[in-house]
Amino acid sequence: MYDLKISGGLVVDGTGVPGRHVDVGIVDGRVADVGRLGAEGARRTIDAEGMVVAPGIIDAHTHYDPQLTWDPVCDTSALHGVTTVAAGNCGFSVAPCRAEDRGYIAQMFARVEGMDLAALDNVAWEFETFEEFLASRSGTLGINLGMYLGHSAIRRWVLGDEAHERGATQGEIEAMASMVDVAMKAGALGFSSSQAPTHLDLADRPVPSRLASLDEMRALADAVGQHGRGSIAYAPESAVEGISPDDREFLIELARRGGVPVVTQGLGGRSKVDAPTETWRESRSFLDRSAEQGSPVYSLLMTRALNGPFTLIGGTSRYQGVPLWNELMTVDLTERRRRILDSGERDRLRNAIDHPNLDPAKGSTLPPPIWESLQLLESGAAANQPLIGRTMTEIAEATGKHPADAFFDAAVADDLAAVFHWSNETPAWRALLKDVQRHPQMIVGVSDGGAHLDFDDGAEWSSHFLATWWRAEQVWRLEEAVRLITAVPAAVLGLTDRGILAPGMAADVFIFDPEEIGPGTCRVESDPVVGVKRFRAVPKGARATIVAGQAVVEDGARTEARPGRVVRPR
Repeated sequence: MYDLKISGGLVVDGTGVPGRHVDVGIVDGRVADVGRLGAEGARRTIDAEGMVVAPGIIDAHTHYDPQLTWDPVCDTSALHGVTTVAAGNCGFSVAPCRAEDRGYIAQMFARVEGMDLAALDNVAWEFETFEEFLASRSGTLGINLGMYLGHSAIRRWVLGDEAHERGATQGEIEAMASMVDVAMKAGALGFSSSQAPTHLDLADRPVPSRLASLDEMRALADAVGQHGRGSIAYAPESAVEGISPDDREFLIELARRGGVPVVTQGLGGRSKVDAPTETWRESRSFLDRSAEQGSPVYSLLMTRALNGPFTLIGGTSRYQGVPLWNELMTVDLTERRRRILDSGERDRLRNAIDHPNLDPAKGSTLPPPIWESLQLLESGAAANQPLIGRTMTEIAEATGKHPADAFFDAAVADDLAAVFHWSNETPAWRALLKDVQRHPQMIVGVSDGGAHLDFDDGAEWSSHFLATWWRAEQVWRLEEAVRLITAVPAAVLGLTDRGILAPGMAADVFIFDPEEIGPGTCRVESDPVVGVKRFRAVPKGARATIVAGQAVVEDGARTEARPGRVVRPR
């Protein structure tokens, strides 16, 4: 007797071989059989006729660890077939955290990852150490959780507030390496770190991991190397501008010391804004060389454009790399209007946007939205009606203005209530993705799930990937596309018991309609648990997301099932 039988679907098992019209039988949270199961009994049967039955999708880059303490399902991802998330990325993990540091950890997440401080008040702080955090999640999860140990968190634990001011002593480095060792024994995916210059706390201080020396990084990689399992996630300082030759060599060194894959980001440069047309050949050579040396480096690749709306009444965080504009977004509305209307201030703002900050020592280097992808989305002003749907580049060319003036004039015409929509998508970006995603060391998709309430965090990437790069663009065959978002990330993370539908493997399953699957409409909604505003996409064509043999999302609705578990590399 099966606990669950999924019958009549096209089973695309994650191995990369073509699908078969067979059944899947599940017992005790594991796949028991894949084949023609006939009339064999089951406590529940799902008729998957006309559907694809695939392994549950694995998202290798999220920030769900705070949210999972109050929201066990994280349906912004689970709706789209994601059954396992890797959290604690970029050096930011909710644990370890001493009781007196909870406020600091919360504000670090709020600044760097754009989370809502009010939402973070809901973190169930029933832990301090990393091991206690993992134990506290047992029996509470809807989806599976894999956790990195965050470098900024352990630096704060060992150095306190001085973690923002100096490098670590040899004794402090040894203490942090010991924490990595203990966390690996408890089941950490590995450790994560970032030295990216966009990562600052609410006091405009570099996050703790940015003060780490390369020797400190080496010691932590060596601690992972004692175990030789899992992975290391690391964004070097040059990640925003495009990874430098020295940082490339260091990434390979970390992989060699750890004996594990290193997962990085930023091969394209300018924080995923510029298409890496000039650097892709060098980047591809670097990835190939790391594999040839047996120290493979993998790169995250967001295959869904970043995007989001904003108004000049509400402001936006997207101009942190242009200090004068970032300040404009934070002053009171009276002063904001004055600066926009003042000709001298307008000159200064125009010059500032043409010369964004590129020096990490001077603050964030986050690239501002590019004019050719920033469009006027909505406006109630009559003067703006002919401009709706047009980009700032198009409006500027038509009116003979600088794009900044086109932007401000459209805002002023609607008393700053006009809605603008930014995106990092350009024709060059889209065209190059067709080539870049084919490299075997690209981890395609991924999101920033749980982060960035002020724009689409990309949590719907998996249904978008299937709809766009498999069905529409036909870059992949179905079996290849499924493998890339299931078995490949599972293997990189060291999760050897999932990502493939085969007897003995975890019964994590995504059932979807191949003709209909897509991200649906992404819009701002109130979070169903804590009520804060966030982007949420309800997909088309998604039938069910199953974790350990139980549906956590079915026909677009959350269930009460809590079968998720903490997953550990082997």
